[in-house]
Amino acid sequence: MKRWTWALAVLALFTGCQEGDKKAAAKRTELRSLDGSIVEFVTQPGQLPYCLLFTVSEKGVVRQLTMTRKNVSIKCDPNTPIGRTTFRIPPEEGKVYAYVFYSDQQLIAGTVAQQIYEHEQGGRLNAMNFRLPGQVQMETMEYTPQGGHEPMVGGRIGEGGALSPNPDGGAVEPPDAGNGAPAGTAPDAGP
Repeated sequence: MKRWTWALAVLALFTGCQEGDKKAAAKRTELRSLDGSIVEFVTQPGQLPYCLLFTVSEKGVVRQLTMTRKNVSIKCDPNTPIGRTTFRIPPEEGKVYAYVFYSDQQLIAGTVAQQIYEHEQGGRLNAMNFRLPGQVQMETMEYTPQGGHEPMVGGRIGEGGALSPNPDGGAVEPPDAGNGAPAGTAPDAGP
């Protein structure tokens, strides 16, 4: 009888731990890669209402991605990209760690940025590393940007709307079908 009681207690303990692990592993933010180095960070439901977003690259570059005139955290709505925008992560800086801070009140971004900069040499960060007021939850994500598609370079428009060759390699107007003359020029009318 004692063996069954002990076995049930162990089973209940492991079942409880697995449920706790699932909750701890739940993501607060979804990182969506749109084009190699273009990403958006989408707030998941159930998070605190304000957020700040920073990245630290392998080369030690610290960037604050949520900038406001007052330099405080922004309102972050569920299922909406943070800042309602996308961000470009420079591939030449290597892998980045993205730090998202969710809070119950607006935080002064400058003090958080300074603390990230101070701790940047110390490796991984967690919310306990920071001296922040109120309730704060933090998530860390890793992302390695890739080179995106080459940008399209347009042609220069000249007089009469004709395209001119672009010294940067942009497109030129194709020849006019039928007479072989470049588009935008009149065919030779003859004498």
